[in-house]
Amino acid sequence: MPKPHRLGLITLCGLLIVVGLTRTQSNKEQPIPIHNVSILATSAHASPINEYAQASALNMLNVTQPSIDNSADTDASTDIDISQAKPTNIEHILNPLAAQQIVTQPVDKNTYHTETVNKGDTLAAVFKRAGVNAKYMYHLLHNHKEAKSLAKIFPGHQLKFVSDDKGKLIALHHIKDALNKQVFTRNEANYDHEEIVREPEIRLARTEGTITHSLYAAAKEAHLEDRLTMSLANIFGWDVDFALDIRKNDSFAVVYEEKYLDGKRLGTGDIIAAEFTNKGDNYQAVRYVDSTGNAQYYTPQGRTMRKAFLRSPIEFARISSHFNLKRKHPILNTIRAHKGTDYAAPRGTPIKTTGDGKVIFAGRKNGYGNVLIIQHGQTYETRYAHLKGFAKNVRRGKTVKQGQVVAYVGTTGLSTAPHLHYEFRVNGAVRNPVTVKLPKANPIAKAERERFFAQTKPLIAQLNNLPPATQIATQKTDASGTTAM
Repeated sequence: MPKPHRLGLITLCGLLIVVGLTRTQSNKEQPIPIHNVSILATSAHASPINEYAQASALNMLNVTQPSIDNSADTDASTDIDISQAKPTNIEHILNPLAAQQIVTQPVDKNTYHTETVNKGDTLAAVFKRAGVNAKYMYHLLHNHKEAKSLAKIFPGHQLKFVSDDKGKLIALHHIKDALNKQVFTRNEANYDHEEIVREPEIRLARTEGTITHSLYAAAKEAHLEDRLTMSLANIFGWDVDFALDIRKNDSFAVVYEEKYLDGKRLGTGDIIAAEFTNKGDNYQAVRYVDSTGNAQYYTPQGRTMRKAFLRSPIEFARISSHFNLKRKHPILNTIRAHKGTDYAAPRGTPIKTTGDGKVIFAGRKNGYGNVLIIQHGQTYETRYAHLKGFAKNVRRGKTVKQGQVVAYVGTTGLSTAPHLHYEFRVNGAVRNPVTVKLPKANPIAKAERERFFAQTKPLIAQLNNLPPATQIATQKTDASGTTAM
């Protein structure tokens, strides 16, 4: 290397040594108090941080800020012995309030177990399956009167067991459905009981259909549940015999309740309004709950849909033999009046009384086989013959209510196959049950009429497809069979 270059290199090294010694001395004289250093987030536009200050800031992230003696001179700098520093959480430096914001959550040491009641289950079986000692079941049953209801568990119910860390039962939830449950909670000596009933949100939906084969098939196409189809038949069962009167192109429209809980559809409620067109005749009905809480169906004019008698004692049965006073008997092979209507149905099919009354005979009578005779006031009488048997508690002297199951289809007496022989008598004389003019029940009370019309008018408007006075979701079925709400 040439001599001038060597001299320049030696001079540069000397200058660097002097600068280093001077800077070290300066740092010893002016230590940086850590509590006065601010940590800055750098960005593309931020000024570069002094290399030494940056190193000091990084050291801050790993040391605990020393306590400051308030009695000392506040202007004095404080030296930090890094060797004595303790690790800390960066959050405590960046946010001094963070330590105050930490909330300690209590530890839940309880265990939770839910069992669904199956067919044939007993309460003891469910406790055993849940792994809960039966002594808690006996203690609960014998020390709380409300616990007797646990004996009436049904398939689909759920039992939720809450036990502590020692296996002791501290709570039992009996969940009947999404809306109803009862809770037993252990106290010092016994159990506290709470009945919880939630109210669903009620929305109204509308559907309609036209009969091409049967009411059942048309209702399915209209996405109407079986339970509501049966209710529809019951509403108009006073005026329409659904076994005999249904014709192709008969139609119906139904406004009904849908129940929702927390935005989830639970199922359907009652039919609120309905319309049925049969052989060109139009019938309308609307549900009304009066001021005493009694619910019935009425015509738009306020006449009750409930007559004194149902038209038919069996739902959806086929008429196998009509009322005929000159009919040839199928067994005796002689001309013998057929004084009633025969409904063909499987053995054991439930039979309902067509009106309120009193049982005046329940037993065996000649060709009738097992027969039930019911007296309705002073004028009317109905007979149900060829029965397999009678319903529980149906015997002579007992009163029965319209629609109550009173007997079951059989083939006793002079009968070739299971069926019901049904007679309707007025002042002792037989009448054709299909065509006899049925007496009507009382209309809505005068005191209820104003309230009735105010509540039912918008519902009738829905049946007539007029602009609704209340918001009702309309259900329609498109060509693909899907339902739009």
